[in-house]
Amino acid sequence: VQLQASGGGLVQPGGSLRLSCAASGTIFLIRSMSWYRQTPGKQRELVATITRDSSTNYADSVKGRFTISRENAWNTMYLQMNSLKPEDTAVYYCNAVVFTTTPEDYWGQGTLVTVSS
Repeated sequence: VQLQASGGGLVQPGGSLRLSCAASGTIFLIRSMSWYRQTPGKQRELVATITRDSSTNYADSVKGRFTISRENAWNTMYLQMNSLKPEDTAVYYCNAVVFTTTPEDYWGQGTLVTVSS
């Protein structure tokens, strides 16, 4: 599975951005996809997850502001980010969990989101 994240950029506090993650390869094996984010000196943080049955889960820090969604065939995953705050500034990574005989993680290259006035 190959993942390509896009959509990052500079936005003012209170603004919105939509991130996309395009998946290719053996996408029919994907069981869940997630967005993570990371800032310098900190561990990568789980932001949101969407599963095969489209159930979703969010970090407390983004609940009510971010929405994760996907195309039915796992071709593309999205993260709609509203009411952005400076503390949302990070490199955002998309992740896919593929299950064959054991779970395997795949990562995109990351896209930078900067929230600043």
